[in-house]
Amino acid sequence: MVPARTVTDRVVHSTWERPVASPSSMPVSADVVVIGGGIIGISTAWFLARQGVNVVVCEKGHVAGEQSGRNWGWVRQQGRDTRELPMAMAANRIWRTLEDDIGERVGFRQGGCLFVARKEAELGAFEDWVQIAREHGLDTELIGRHRLAELVRGGGIDWPGAMYTASDARAEPHKAAPAVARAVERAGGAVLTGCAVRGLDLEAGRVAGVVTEHGRIRAAAVLCAGGAWTSMFCRSVGVALPQLRVRGTVVRTAPGPDILDGTLFDERIGIRRRDDGGYTIAPGMLLDHALTPASFRWFAKFLPALKMDWRMLRLSFGREFFDELRAPRRWSLDAPSPFEATRVLDPAPNPKAVAVLRRDLATVFPALADVAFVETWAGIIESTPDVIPAIGETHIPGFHVATGFSGHGFGIGPGAGMAIAGLLTGHDTGIDLEPLRLGRFFDGTPMTPQSSI
Repeated sequence: MVPARTVTDRVVHSTWERPVASPSSMPVSADVVVIGGGIIGISTAWFLARQGVNVVVCEKGHVAGEQSGRNWGWVRQQGRDTRELPMAMAANRIWRTLEDDIGERVGFRQGGCLFVARKEAELGAFEDWVQIAREHGLDTELIGRHRLAELVRGGGIDWPGAMYTASDARAEPHKAAPAVARAVERAGGAVLTGCAVRGLDLEAGRVAGVVTEHGRIRAAAVLCAGGAWTSMFCRSVGVALPQLRVRGTVVRTAPGPDILDGTLFDERIGIRRRDDGGYTIAPGMLLDHALTPASFRWFAKFLPALKMDWRMLRLSFGREFFDELRAPRRWSLDAPSPFEATRVLDPAPNPKAVAVLRRDLATVFPALADVAFVETWAGIIESTPDVIPAIGETHIPGFHVATGFSGHGFGIGPGAGMAIAGLLTGHDTGIDLEPLRLGRFFDGTPMTPQSSI
């Protein structure tokens, strides 16, 4: 067996390891300011710019420098919560023409998604979701071991079958959001990196713009799509948002044997084919959560999700608790903010997770037992108590949030961007955002997660 080796090819890391470029000039005003240059913020800006809306994206570090450039790269409808499934299906349709629409390649390919079963009983459990898929007109089906063997070459497990959605797809995270950001600029919008937003500019209790590290931008509408930073920003302006962070470890392999075209989830491993001939792989059931004061503050709201995902969570207590404890709740807008102190949230991968992946890859896919691990990284996934996004206007008129995508953001990003742009402009996109409203966390709505992170 070839052991995991030192990283020599940092194609994914290059998304966030290069120097941060600050803006050469600053706009005075905009119709909409978007805080955050991840897939959600950039997709929203793209739809706004195409409608002629003067939109400015402010990103403290790099476009896709955090989770939007570090995720698995799955464009998945299968298994989604029914409240976000319409958005996921809309996103799939957008992804199909995205490369032609923006004029750049992002590694998109419809190779299907497989949730494999280790036991016959698991196939029965999949049947409930297949019925949901039928009700939504989605092409999900249950397949047996013979069809599965045609789709997956070289598996080492005798899977009795799987849930399969042929229309599901994959793309390259480190390419997608940066490519769409360039399309935003070609459409007349502005994308400013190295431009942290310190806070809101308020007049008579409503949004009048933002205060950035490089000055003020006047705007009647502001969208905070700051990923793992959204809760901190919201708290600084008096908006409560329950949000917790988990760390996921991911590995990119060298090119290897052609074992599948799309994506596959087994209880031990998640894997997808890459456009470079290698694979992106991650542990199927392992996420790290460092306990912080927020873990205890929001414990009761997150309890249903914790009960669902307890087997995959690895809890720890350490520096992160005290870092959050010391973090300011508010700060002067005339001095550097916490967002400038950390341009890129860049956690170290879990070495135990990498070792487990090396072992499990050889078991689940013996044909890949000797493939080299050429790049390893980790990302921070932000989750809500019911594991679906929080999208909508806050109690501050003109201030909107779009966060808590709970590991689902990349695949549904373009659909979310279309829906959020419609929310900001009053255009009906046909996607119901009411179940995703922020108020559900505080109005007595039961927290009922339907799927995992």
